[in-house]
Amino acid sequence: MSLTIFHNPRCSKSRQTLARIEDAAAEHDVVLYLETPPDAVTLKGMVDKLGLPVTDIIRFKEALAKELGISAGDDRPEAEWIELLVAHPKLLERPIVVAGDRAVIGRPPENVDALL
Repeated sequence: MSLTIFHNPRCSKSRQTLARIEDAAAEHDVVLYLETPPDAVTLKGMVDKLGLPVTDIIRFKEALAKELGISAGDDRPEAEWIELLVAHPKLLERPIVVAGDRAVIGRPPENVDALL
């Protein structure tokens, strides 16, 4: 099964997760999500595969989140959070690795082992 990693090469955890995938010689695609942001359908699919609330894949500690005045406690529908991520991919937690109908957040990088 092929993996897809939503990757930010400037992030050490993302680089470590990608290295684990490469060390396992797993077939994979790398999506540089800041250059090619995922659309709403892709993000919704990731949330469903993770089995987590959408707020778990938002980086609320980013300065941008503070500028936008958002927090995990905000009462917003999932679709609104997803549109926020479409508009501001920098807020997406990284890395996220997808394999078929499952996904993990690579924090810590060892989480990806469940997909290998």
